[in-house]
Amino acid sequence: MAAVSAGVLLAVAAGCGSSGSDGGSGGASTADASSSAALLGPAAPASGAPVKIGLISDGKAASSDTSVELRVAEATVKYFNAHKAGIGGRPIELVTCSTANEASKGTDCANQAIEQKVAAVVVGASAVAQAVWTPLHAAKIPVLFYSTNDPEQLKDAQSTFTLGDPNTLVADAILPLAAKANTRNLTAVVIDVPPALAQFEGANAEALKKAGIKLKLIPIPLGTADMTPQLQSLSGSAPGVVEVVGNDSFCISAFNALRTAGFTGPFFAIPQCISDATRKAVPSDVLERITVGAAAPVNNDNPSTRLYQAVVDAYGKNIKADDSSGLNMFSELSAFQVALADIKGDITPATVISTFKSMPEKEIPGAGGLKLRCNGKAYPATPALCVRGSLTAQLDGKGNPASYRVVGYTPIPS
Repeated sequence: MAAVSAGVLLAVAAGCGSSGSDGGSGGASTADASSSAALLGPAAPASGAPVKIGLISDGKAASSDTSVELRVAEATVKYFNAHKAGIGGRPIELVTCSTANEASKGTDCANQAIEQKVAAVVVGASAVAQAVWTPLHAAKIPVLFYSTNDPEQLKDAQSTFTLGDPNTLVADAILPLAAKANTRNLTAVVIDVPPALAQFEGANAEALKKAGIKLKLIPIPLGTADMTPQLQSLSGSAPGVVEVVGNDSFCISAFNALRTAGFTGPFFAIPQCISDATRKAVPSDVLERITVGAAAPVNNDNPSTRLYQAVVDAYGKNIKADDSSGLNMFSELSAFQVALADIKGDITPATVISTFKSMPEKEIPGAGGLKLRCNGKAYPATPALCVRGSLTAQLDGKGNPASYRVVGYTPIPS
């Protein structure tokens, strides 16, 4: 359920990015610069005619802001073109477009990508993913999602690929939390938008039912500052595990309303819930009860975040490295690049699709140990899924994860 996307990015992106501001990436000392150079690796410049790749993000909207995705994408592509020989030795040329969380603009962005004759489209966390996907799918242009819960997209074996595994977090995160708390109840406090709510349907709902877990869903509109009226009845441990799905301002309201109500059980949250604002606004006795599900190990010193920081320092501007939306975009583009690193011949939608489907299993840079294989065999019933497993981390009283661990991973067969 935060399974939402094993990436949990879920649908949070249901259209709600972090409300925190993006700071500069920060300067590096001489020693740091040397370390960063080592992380970036030797120069391996791309050459030849550029390959156009579409990048569609919700960007900045009235009630959300994931525009960091666009800045990270630009920095990441500069890194690929300088150190990873682009894709197939050729430089990547991004064709970017923002939807502002509006379905009509999502369709426009897709049509612009088609008109620009892109070889593929990478879609960030989007509240209007269906509007983006429909024209691209009709045009047989491959689409890589960070995550999706849409059954039609997940079942597409033709041209759709996604990184977020919506299967593992129920079995490997939610159920263990429920067992530890000796409860069979799950209460989900969720931003009231279709992509976020969709994660509580289908296979996830069936997995909970099979495990004997009773689900109570509480949808709350984005922008609700005081959730006390909706959550005041959730006292003690009776609600069981409480899962919170939203951006940081939404989650702050939920966590504090639940504390006021006297909820004493464990929380499960998506990474968009946790920011500097959350750490300042939510008391430590709540923070230390939160387990976070993720598809990238943000706000923790590990090989993935060190590589990301090096890329941000070298090629980025106005990027706060502990913003989960940024690291998610970096890992998504990294998955795209490693899948196509050895593509041969003409780079077209058809050859991108065939290369994705024939690639061996590879680790995704920036994803904390998660691996990628897009041959349709990760979960045969949902052939668009390219990843088995996700990450979880327990927060401390300051709201920081001590470490992340991979849950639900097994090798994807050939």
